[in-house]
Amino acid sequence: MRRLLFSAWYWLPGKRRWDTGVSPPELERFVASHPPGRALDLGCGTGTNVVYLARHGWNAVGVDFADRAVAKARRRAKDAGVTCTFLAGDVTRLGVSGPFDLAFDLGCLHSIPPAGQAEYAAGLARVVRPGGTYLLYAFAPGGPTFGLTAEDVRARFADAFDVVGVEEGKGRPSAWYTLVRR
Repeated sequence: MRRLLFSAWYWLPGKRRWDTGVSPPELERFVASHPPGRALDLGCGTGTNVVYLARHGWNAVGVDFADRAVAKARRRAKDAGVTCTFLAGDVTRLGVSGPFDLAFDLGCLHSIPPAGQAEYAAGLARVVRPGGTYLLYAFAPGGPTFGLTAEDVRARFADAFDVVGVEEGKGRPSAWYTLVRR
């Protein structure tokens, strides 16, 4: 049902409020301070951040379960003249092969029910290389998402990742988390 709802939203005219077409400064800072490698964007939407990464030399892969968003992402990459891979798929059942140097999530995990979050974390641990980085932006609990606290993030990824940074988000209660794969 959720997949159908998200796909339907991408058929509506205009932009989705979560799909601004602008890469966040947190991702820009990371890219500026790390050599290009292989990157995975979980819940990539229309591909803004995958295209940004590809423009900066990264081998970038995006996954989203909204087929219409993936089609728009492929068009965005073609229009930008970059090579990226986009897959229509469920981030709780990752169908990609690692290893990835960077995994990026701008607001996907916080909308997944807790049972799916466990599957998401296990898949991420499988595809991110040891020493690789996972950048996560998540709303705090409340509102239309399940939300995550810093304690939730630490507990969810404790088996494979260390939380090395937490930065308060802007606007509604949220945070940017930087995790490193052990």
